[in-house]
Amino acid sequence: MAMPALDVNQCLARCSSVVQMYVDVTHVGVAIIVVFGVVLFSNSAALEKALMQAFSQSTAAQRLAVLYTQVRSNLQTRFPILGSASRGQATLASPATSAMEVVRVPALSDNYVWLLHEPKSGLTAVVDPSEAPPVTAALKERGWTPSFVINTHHHFDHTGGNLELKKQYQGLQIVGPRADAARIPGIDVQLGDGDTWQFGQLTARVFDTPGHTRGHITYWFPDAQALFPGDTLFALGCGRLFEGDAPTMWSSLSKLLPLPRDTLVYCAHEYTQSNARFAVHIDPNNQALAARKTAIDEARSKDEPTVPSLLGDELDTNPFLRPGDGGIRASVGAGSDTADQEVFRRVRAAKDSFRG
Repeated sequence: MAMPALDVNQCLARCSSVVQMYVDVTHVGVAIIVVFGVVLFSNSAALEKALMQAFSQSTAAQRLAVLYTQVRSNLQTRFPILGSASRGQATLASPATSAMEVVRVPALSDNYVWLLHEPKSGLTAVVDPSEAPPVTAALKERGWTPSFVINTHHHFDHTGGNLELKKQYQGLQIVGPRADAARIPGIDVQLGDGDTWQFGQLTARVFDTPGHTRGHITYWFPDAQALFPGDTLFALGCGRLFEGDAPTMWSSLSKLLPLPRDTLVYCAHEYTQSNARFAVHIDPNNQALAARKTAIDEARSKDEPTVPSLLGDELDTNPFLRPGDGGIRASVGAGSDTADQEVFRRVRAAKDSFRG
């Protein structure tokens, strides 16, 4: 017998009230168990995304949301019918050079996990594994065994698969931010601003990029022309300021501006289409942006990914990287003498309240 169609909005409203009720009385685990069943069996990516966003607002709920992700992953492994075809199969992302192969692995509702393979050494790394099953499937498909997990920050949708992968692959090391080591599950190697990390024949340079979280870091592989900014920089966007302020985030983004324009930006979420709607709102006279939005809308209509993007395109069209532009300044009521970090703050605030 066919299951009735799910009213996502109605279901989310009920789930939200359940979460709030049990959070208020500290029984967060009960709330997650209740909501977990609804999300899993409804198989709704929209509901899952909204629920995960709600969880991110509570420290206690963040910890239990990791458990939610792990339980759901285990059930999907045992019962494939519970998986969602919309989450897609792992897809090959065009490598910047032959120095490193990069594979895109869709996870959760809009996350991208990245597999890195350095062919000379045969080493493989996993960037920000939100959940383990799609990662292990992609690794198995290619015959790769990971030696490393690389984390950019502590959020559960970037670290939820850490411990399961560490358990599955003997000797796997977890690499992450020194400034947030206490919140990175299973961390072995701690890195910070100015450090380098060796990945076979390739060297990654590390930047501290706080703002989204206080301990966020970004990895840049110069010889592979590849940047992994986690949730600091998105295609046409930047991360929300959960644990930092605008000056901090602008300082972080400014570290990435001098990198080569042909650098590929492997961000962690498929947010590009919604980011584009805001970008043309605040920068309506940018012809390059308008053309890019058209291409993005066409790609998403075919369910095609828009990540990675070129850093050069971000420098030309991403409003969060362009506070010096006169048109953007006019849109947020800033004059020529307004500091860039203040313009950035106004752009970020405008995005936070944008409903377009």
